[in-house]
Amino acid sequence: MRLSSSFRPYTGGETQVEVCAANVRQLLERLAATHPELADHLEHGVAVAIDGVIYQDALLQPIADGSEVVLIDRIAGG
Repeated sequence: MRLSSSFRPYTGGETQVEVCAANVRQLLERLAATHPELADHLEHGVAVAIDGVIYQDALLQPIADGSEVVLIDRIAGG
């Protein structure tokens, strides 16, 4: 999976990590376990793009094997 560059300070500079997960909730939990400094940012909300479709607040959204997953800052409207 790829991470937005804004998360670099919390991942030791990494923008690509390997995380196996069946859904978005599991992905975020596993990412927080491997990068504890990122946990607070994940709790405040992020958007996840799966194969080009952006999801917000979709913790149970499934992630198929081989999907391209990108974690980005939460998208706010105004």
